[in-house]
Amino acid sequence: MDWERSRAAVPRFEFLERAGSTNDELRIAATGADASTWPHGAVVVTDEQTAGRGRLGRSWLAPSGKTLAISLLLRPGDGRAPALPLEAYGWIPLIAGAAMTGAVRRELDAARVARLDETADDDADGPGLLEVDLKWPNDVLVSGYKVCGILSELLPPEPGQAAPGGVVVGAGLNLTLDEHDLPTLTSTSLLLASGRRPDADAVLADYLAGFLELFDAYRAAGGDAAASGIAARVASLCGTIGEEVRVELPGGRMLLGTAEGLDADGRLLVLDRESDESQAVAAGDVTHLRYE
Repeated sequence: MDWERSRAAVPRFEFLERAGSTNDELRIAATGADASTWPHGAVVVTDEQTAGRGRLGRSWLAPSGKTLAISLLLRPGDGRAPALPLEAYGWIPLIAGAAMTGAVRRELDAARVARLDETADDDADGPGLLEVDLKWPNDVLVSGYKVCGILSELLPPEPGQAAPGGVVVGAGLNLTLDEHDLPTLTSTSLLLASGRRPDADAVLADYLAGFLELFDAYRAAGGDAAASGIAARVASLCGTIGEEVRVELPGGRMLLGTAEGLDADGRLLVLDRESDESQAVAAGDVTHLRYE
């Protein structure tokens, strides 16, 4: 595959036949001697990642050729817009999640239309509708099953600067895993969800273009999620809002309650069952209790 559409969506696109971690590859390149050749929006992709990482240090492994590991470089301070305040960086994983949720929805919608066309002249039932939602803060779910996870990593500041030198946003998308390949019982793939092989270049190009469009609007608004429309966009896609949830907080404490919304910094607001008070969660492992 030549990745024609994905290459057209970004200023630099590198596909690696194999990589330990695309986040590591991009981080090293973006901070090395040739850092200037890796601009805002540069991307490293592979379909064989051997040492990927998820949140909380979890390993992320997948069979060759059945997933995409995608790492995209953001340089908020590249001079094209005012530098983002540090508190604005918390929205970046949510922006990535919103972009991926939209791309997955459109891919599955296209697959559903194609299958409806195939079954129009016979007695077979067509495919049903699928729910595709963003699970706060960084997973994309298809009818409750995880199809993509996102991990963002800050680059060290430039000499004499306080702000991060950039952000590497990694995403792992399950393309054609079958039931025997799935890493967990709560995972799925685009193939399993739709019954059709996905167009990997189309969904990747959609994600990359959508992510950069959303992020650039956010950056142009100075990191104001409300003014840029990002807060409304993320909230409209976030299936966690309104759910009964269990949150495993740093340190092992559990929070049970109802996810009410997001605050101005992108934190999840949870109405605590015990105290009946709203708590803002900046980091934690969230479980939607309706799926248990």
